[in-house]
Amino acid sequence: MTHMHVNLKVNGREVEVRAEPRTLLIHLLREHLDLTGPHIGCDTGHCGACTVDLDGRSVKSCMVFAAQVQGAEVTTIEGIAGDGGAPHPLQEAFREHHGLQCGYCTPGMIVRAWRLLEENPDPDEEAIRYGISGNLCRCTGYQNIVKAIRAAADEMNAARETEQ
Repeated sequence: MTHMHVNLKVNGREVEVRAEPRTLLIHLLREHLDLTGPHIGCDTGHCGACTVDLDGRSVKSCMVFAAQVQGAEVTTIEGIAGDGGAPHPLQEAFREHHGLQCGYCTPGMIVRAWRLLEENPDPDEEAIRYGISGNLCRCTGYQNIVKAIRAAADEMNAARETEQ
């Protein structure tokens, strides 16, 4: 099988990977770059466990080929943490508000929520529920996930106001 060199930026770091063009992004991240935060769930694009940020939009990495990410910028759950590895306000809010149980959906859910808050820093409950609707959770019933995202939005907005 033919391999190609894939050059991209992952979590702020330039990387080059040699892979088959048909390699899925989820496998490129997990097997070639040892980034195991994004999880393999359904492998059909339905569950969202593999959600990453690709060039400023949430994508299910099980639906993207390596050949499609040439020159792209990818952020995974590992890239969301703050400087020095401090938890991002979303990560902290999920912990504080019990927004996870088994944790399998959590990396994809947090990455999706991160993009949602980038696009809409002050979402109401309806906007949050709509924004995460492509990420499934079988454990929590979503109520605490919504609370966690709302709490993170409040904290991030307060931090922005303090900076100004």
